[in-house]
Amino acid sequence: MLSFFHSLNAVLWGVPLLLVLLGTHLYFTLFLGFIQKKTFRGIRLSISSGSGSAFASLATTLAATLGTGNIIGVSTAVYLGGPGAVFWCWLTGIFGMATTYAECYLSFLFRQPLSSASSSTPRCIGGPMYVLRYGLHKKGLAAFYSLCIILSSFGVGCTTQANSLAAAARQLLHLPSYLTGLFTALLIGYIILGGSSAIEDFCVRLVPFMGGLYLLGCIIILILNSTYLPTALATVFTTAFSPKAAAAGIGGGILACTLKTAARYGIARGLFTNEAGIGSAGIAAASGMSKTPQQQALVSMTATFWDTVVVCAVTGLAILTHLLRFPDSVSKSTAGTLTHAAFSQIPVIGSPLLNICLILFAFATLTGWYYFGQQAFFYLFPKKHPGIYQTIYLVMIFLGAVLSLELVWEISDTLNFLLLLPNLTALYCLKGKIEV
Repeated sequence: MLSFFHSLNAVLWGVPLLLVLLGTHLYFTLFLGFIQKKTFRGIRLSISSGSGSAFASLATTLAATLGTGNIIGVSTAVYLGGPGAVFWCWLTGIFGMATTYAECYLSFLFRQPLSSASSSTPRCIGGPMYVLRYGLHKKGLAAFYSLCIILSSFGVGCTTQANSLAAAARQLLHLPSYLTGLFTALLIGYIILGGSSAIEDFCVRLVPFMGGLYLLGCIIILILNSTYLPTALATVFTTAFSPKAAAAGIGGGILACTLKTAARYGIARGLFTNEAGIGSAGIAAASGMSKTPQQQALVSMTATFWDTVVVCAVTGLAILTHLLRFPDSVSKSTAGTLTHAAFSQIPVIGSPLLNICLILFAFATLTGWYYFGQQAFFYLFPKKHPGIYQTIYLVMIFLGAVLSLELVWEISDTLNFLLLLPNLTALYCLKGKIEV
């Protein structure tokens, strides 16, 4: 089955789709007048006193996107795609900010009011499925997208994270995977019983702490390997455009990759981490309480900035500087352990610190992606009890803890592809309604 999904993704994520995805990011960058220049305005809006709900929606998005893809995913991209994959991952993030702005703007614009039984304050619900239904008037496509989100929540947001969390807990606490899966499912179940507000409150508290903790670890690695940083940066850019395999002196040639391979893994991993183009950020943006769609879209756009432009870039550079200093690490590592090798440089606390970050990142993503999947489930089955989806999701957490890592990642790439098609259709058809 692993070989099947690997072959399938090689076709799905071939050059044509990579060009379409990057082309979409570039198109909306130009169409919106390089909206990325307003990044710091979006950051200010997210932390302003009047944007509490806006920050909550941003934190929920970051909880879902700042998952193990920023750690294990970047490690996999570097191992399989070479140093140049870092550039393509980073580029996907920069231009992808414009796509995130567009999909969050439309999700906010076409959101629908949702009365709460426990509060007189109306809440709103939205996302690409509502854009497809009320913007394009395509109920069938909206239902297809919702189904894909539900399936993706079991893959991208659930099993991959549970798998990485179980591996980290096994290294840190020597817990068997089935116990970790069971304990994690119980904790997630406790949080989600509080509803959307409890999920948002949890994300607001956890995301800044875990993000800061992980960045601190990466910065320490970069300081320890500071003399290799210029070479690492040069290697990223030179190998990103190499038509022939070139190892650039890293790992004795093991990381030799072509332009096509670097772009394939860099862009695919960039999408996995920032999710620009699949529309999931719009689901969280729709619940924001900003005054205008422009303000909410600016706030939501910063999630892609923090996720890929900052965290993924720093992760990639930490790995590469470590490999330049200790080239033998490649032969002793696998696709998922390069980041572990880099953090092992930090005396005493390095490996435990990374495992703690993996657990926190995975736990946050499990919570954030439950929110996405639950909203899609509500769209498809508004009269069904939410306990149905909750039960399936918690079972998938347990199963994900004992699945093969390679298989889970390959399935996740396939699910990402399924989400792209309807969301990109809506973006292009409704681009005239997007304002800056």
